[in-house]
Amino acid sequence: MESALLTSFLPRSLDGAQQAAGVVLDQFLAYVTAKNLTLYPAQEEAILALYEGANVILNTPTGSGKSMVATALHFESLARGRRSFYTAPIKALANEKFLALCSEFGPENVGMMTGDASVNPKAPIICCTAEILANMALRMGADATVDDVIMDEFHYYSDRERGVAWQIPLLTLTRARFLLMSATLGDVARFERCLTDLTGKPTQVVKSAVRPVPLTFQYKETPLHETIQDLIGAGKYPVYMVNFTQRECAEEAQNLLSVDVCSRDDKAAIAAALEGVRFSSPYGQDIKRMLRHGIGIHHAGLLPKYRVIVEKLAQKGLLKVICGTDTLGVGVNVPIRTVVFTKLCKFDGQKATILTVRDFHQIAGRAGRKGFDDQGLVIAQAPEHVIENLRAEMKAQNDPKKMKKLVRKKPPEFGFVMWTKDTFDKLIASEPEALVSRFQVTHGMLLNVLSREDGCGQMRDLIRSSHENPEAKYRHGRLAFKMFRSLVERDIIGFDRESGGKNLRINLNLQEDFSLFHQLALYLLDAVKACDPYSPDYALDILTLGESIIENPELILRRQLDRLKTEKMAQMKSEGMEYEERMAELEKLEYPKPNRDFIYETYNAFVAAHPWLSADNIKPKSIAREMYENFMNFPEYVREYDLQRSEGLLLRYLSEVYKVLAQTVPATAKDDEMEAIIDYFGGIIRQVDSSLLDEWEKMRNPDYVAKPADDDLPGNTDITRNKREFTVATRNEAFHFIKSLARRDFKVTAEFIRENSGNPDDPWTAEKLKEWYDNYILEHGGILYDRTSRDRQFFLVEELSPVDWRVSQTLVDSAGHHDTRAVFLLNFDVCREAGRPVLKFQGFEGGEN
Repeated sequence: MESALLTSFLPRSLDGAQQAAGVVLDQFLAYVTAKNLTLYPAQEEAILALYEGANVILNTPTGSGKSMVATALHFESLARGRRSFYTAPIKALANEKFLALCSEFGPENVGMMTGDASVNPKAPIICCTAEILANMALRMGADATVDDVIMDEFHYYSDRERGVAWQIPLLTLTRARFLLMSATLGDVARFERCLTDLTGKPTQVVKSAVRPVPLTFQYKETPLHETIQDLIGAGKYPVYMVNFTQRECAEEAQNLLSVDVCSRDDKAAIAAALEGVRFSSPYGQDIKRMLRHGIGIHHAGLLPKYRVIVEKLAQKGLLKVICGTDTLGVGVNVPIRTVVFTKLCKFDGQKATILTVRDFHQIAGRAGRKGFDDQGLVIAQAPEHVIENLRAEMKAQNDPKKMKKLVRKKPPEFGFVMWTKDTFDKLIASEPEALVSRFQVTHGMLLNVLSREDGCGQMRDLIRSSHENPEAKYRHGRLAFKMFRSLVERDIIGFDRESGGKNLRINLNLQEDFSLFHQLALYLLDAVKACDPYSPDYALDILTLGESIIENPELILRRQLDRLKTEKMAQMKSEGMEYEERMAELEKLEYPKPNRDFIYETYNAFVAAHPWLSADNIKPKSIAREMYENFMNFPEYVREYDLQRSEGLLLRYLSEVYKVLAQTVPATAKDDEMEAIIDYFGGIIRQVDSSLLDEWEKMRNPDYVAKPADDDLPGNTDITRNKREFTVATRNEAFHFIKSLARRDFKVTAEFIRENSGNPDDPWTAEKLKEWYDNYILEHGGILYDRTSRDRQFFLVEELSPVDWRVSQTLVDSAGHHDTRAVFLLNFDVCREAGRPVLKFQGFEGGEN
């Protein structure tokens, strides 16, 4: 009974509102009993209020069962034929909840939308990021097909960049019922009034400070590695070591490899759990080594599939230490006994500050596992320089001469604010800060709202009902009017003549999935028109414009600049330039900015017509363009710039570029090469990480048996699933062979052949390839590997059977013959196993050699 789907408890028929509420509640309680669970008083109070039709604000500590209350609302909504939405602040949490709900309600009843992926979007239960629900609410208002809304981690309402997405549903979804949940809400009186006024339903606040697993707090003045060793020795693991930068997180995990945190049996269990899991990216082997040592690493710089692996190994109890950033404090299901704060200050991108009370309690609340621990432990480390000075004083305290000569270590000059035990005690005792409204007007918001009937009136009402003060509402109104005028001037929107000019229409010439998500999308539309469509670099110039409106991935740009400085320094030294001159020249360098003059000139003209925009908003750069021009795959680019610890950063950036090219660049501006660029990046993104879609499709298998959401690690990707994407990946792989051959990297080419054939004694050795190439160039000159030679016309697939292809790639030569082809065989089963196109080289055909 314990493994039964929650849907098996749904009542067969419901007659009458009162009877229905009682029947559904009885059935849900039957499910709770079948799971051998007992509800806490706060859970009971919240569920009863929801089943009576009220909105609920649930403010209870981490680990107190808020997810069970959300499940109860999903169940009641499904039983009544309603549609419920679960929203989360980060994709990782949305993904986790999606898979958990699939296990509880069955994959056919659950869908997911995060902006990067859409799975079963018409399902009665939807998991999504807050922005997805906000866009639906803006586009359809009260008519949105949203009956019940669960907003998890609602404290994100105060997030400076994204908080507006948490406010929009509270301004527009008048027919919905709300469940707002967080452990750190602060004063909620405003939201209680807001929900009641919006929906006409009563709103009940359920608040409790009682934790199922109470916390104890300690302030440590011992070195971090000793603290961790002591905790492991005392059995107070799993330990969540909190860092506030990805670099520190990776370094601390690496340092722990010298500490034996696991027994031999523990390591054997981890190895068994990881069997069959592929760590194919450049950083994958480092991740694997840490995991096999019992150490997990979890931050936004990792590929999503690696974060999922860490989460699921932790859920199985196989990891002793997890080195994470503060993002792990956002609801992701990683059971922790002890939380260790390596610092109590955080650099926010502008300055270093002591942690907010909310951030502290959000992270500290992860300590203590219900059903396993009597207490959770929260430790704060004293500043590193303080610990070192104390150790030095202890060593010298019996020797006055040593004490006199003692040189105390100073605190860091950058990114540091001093804290003490008093700081720690104040954070423990204080209540979270009040949530602050972050409402803002964007072009995307306008486009969504103005598409509704009486869009102008709806936009005006939205601003007036926002949670801003009168002065801020006035500013938002003026900005909205200026943005509205710019949309009209560019014919993005127009007045509908049939309504007598009362209603607006969206320009029908825009593609169906057109997006103005980025604030500078209108600039992109203007600049595209100024590009020369007959230029040989036209598609690349559009790519550069797309990159220019996306936020800078600073780490990658720093690595590009460092590379340029290294090369320039070597050149200047060889020329005998003096040191001072070299330093002055290096200061002039910047990371690559193709078409910088064109971009800055057109943007300055755009800003002149849109004075609310900042002159430094545009950010020309060349990351995606550099990858495409040099035909570099994901691992090559990661290794080129030593981005192993930040693979996730590169993947997210490429995803943003892909979405801009696919959804914002007008269809009329997309030539064949532009489409090829879109295919290229789509193939890279899909091949690097498609773990979520794979998990859902596994669940859809008729033979799938519902299991706890933490049972399995991500499986291997079936890259052959989508024929178009697989063909693009195959074409890319074939051209990588041509690229290494054209560059005379015969060892690399021979290794490609051996790796794909599985035969270490393959006759196509580096020596044989060189001999063949030397004969080839006599008639053909060199092999080209520029953009023209990558054209789809030079690539051919012959389907020998449903699972076997014969692939040929024409060699484009400088003499213009183009009469030679490299031929490969490909089998789908082999490709699925490897997680990539496996091209078995058959030889060269055509030509005179």
